[in-house]
Amino acid sequence: MHIVLYQPQIPPNTGNSIRLCANIGATLHLIHPLGFEISDKRLRRAGLDYHEQAVIREWDSFEHWRGAHPTVRVIAATKRGSTRYDRIDYRPDDALLFGCETAGLPRERVDAADAVIVIPMRTGNRSLNLSNSVAVVAYEAWRQLGFA
Repeated sequence: MHIVLYQPQIPPNTGNSIRLCANIGATLHLIHPLGFEISDKRLRRAGLDYHEQAVIREWDSFEHWRGAHPTVRVIAATKRGSTRYDRIDYRPDDALLFGCETAGLPRERVDAADAVIVIPMRTGNRSLNLSNSVAVVAYEAWRQLGFA
């Protein structure tokens, strides 16, 4: 499984995602520009000692990432989604795409995705924390795949 963070801005969110990816065996892809340095202390603190156990790849742009993964199914998570995250059949090589904390995913990324999912929230709420969103969707995908 691939977790793709599109231009993340907050180091602890990425650090938490590093820890999550290490624990479920997913590859974490970070699409530049990042809102922090990869050596940021806050990123390291949130990821604890999982940096060495996680597979982390950095990409100059989404186009570079996509060019290296042309056949991977991209599932974009956004509040503009119409399919609930738990009502899709996940595949082992899926790429779960999440937008940055401040702006979400740009329309062109959502429109180009193979599937667009949403995490339900109570009416009137804006969004979930990025690392929480990653965890919710990634664990559902991993559960469907038998926690293998």
